[in-house]
Amino acid sequence: MFTATLIAAGRLSPQTLTDAVARLTDAGCAPGTPEWLDEGDAADIAITADPAAARTALEGAADGVDVVVQPAAGREKRLLVADMDSTMITVECIDELADYAGLKPQIAEITEAAMRGELDFAAALDARVALLRGLDASAIDRCRAERVRLMPGAVALVRTMRARGATTILVSGGFTAFAEPVGAEIGFDRVIANKLLVAEGALTGKVATPIVDSGTKERTLREARAAMDLPEAATLAVGDGANDLAMIGIAGLGVAYRAKPIVAAAAAARIDHNDLTALLWAQGIRRRDWITA
Repeated sequence: MFTATLIAAGRLSPQTLTDAVARLTDAGCAPGTPEWLDEGDAADIAITADPAAARTALEGAADGVDVVVQPAAGREKRLLVADMDSTMITVECIDELADYAGLKPQIAEITEAAMRGELDFAAALDARVALLRGLDASAIDRCRAERVRLMPGAVALVRTMRARGATTILVSGGFTAFAEPVGAEIGFDRVIANKLLVAEGALTGKVATPIVDSGTKERTLREARAAMDLPEAATLAVGDGANDLAMIGIAGLGVAYRAKPIVAAAAAARIDHNDLTALLWAQGIRRRDWITA
């Protein structure tokens, strides 16, 4: 048995569900009767055949609707491993930090190419950080206070999962100076990120090694899963860039969140329209059970 979850907070209509059932029937997926998780926000449709065909039939069928198709068993996850920049927060921290050095366009261009998978992540990180050499370290605190904002739904997702017994880990190719306070504010159990090196009150243009990269993210998920003695199906990974592909690929539910095309194409699930609370509905968790503060 599989479950197709349709999510469109405040915009999901009965007609959309009727149309979805018709599409699933035409695709040979043997759908059941839709059931509301939260009326107008999210609904489940049970299917008994061909989840890949169900996903194809439903994705893009209605404006503003995200679709997650997955096995019905083990739907609620026990481990979350999440990216930070443009996933748990709304910005890329290195791009915003570069603005304090007057270098945002140059660095943002490299960031975008790296996240699309067009550049080696480690080399791109070294190149960007090198351009920040000499920037006063006080810019980090200013940037964090003035530019970093939590992604809508991040707090509800992490705190709800933790309250229900899940372990949550933030693993970022960004920097501890941002990731540690962000992780604490959202409520993550653990935070892993790169460390910007500072000497005499200024950035040195280097990061501590070894760097946190795609391999680190994948390894973190594998090691946490093993330590908790969890099956693969009990894990959730979410990110937006090419350096998230490895962890997304081995998670029970790997989610591309407002992601670059290479990630959206490879992930088992995409969230393009809704905020991070979509991942609570995807787990079958109703709004009444969310922890939002």
